[in-house]
Amino acid sequence: MNIEIIKDDKNDMELMIDNITIAEILRVYLNEEGIDFVAWRREHPSKPALFKIKSSGKTVSKAVSDASAAIMKDLEDMGKLVKKG
Repeated sequence: MNIEIIKDDKNDMELMIDNITIAEILRVYLNEEGIDFVAWRREHPSKPALFKIKSSGKTVSKAVSDASAAIMKDLEDMGKLVKKG
C-alpha cells in the first residue's frame, strides 16, 4: 500500500492512497472523530484515490492519528474474538 501526502496544513490535508478499502475505513473513522469534511475520489480504477480532509477544530494530523489508533484497537478486539471462536 502506498500513501503520498500531497498537502499537509494544520486544518487541511490531501493524500493519494492506492487502496480504496483503507481510504473508506479511514473516512468512516474520521467522521466519527468529528472532522468537518472527509472524502475520497478516484478518477479511474488504475489510479490512486485522492483523499481530502478538512477540520476547523482538531488538527487534521491529530485526527488521523486518533482514527488510526481506533482502527488498530478495533482490529485487535476483532482478532481476539476470532481466536475465541
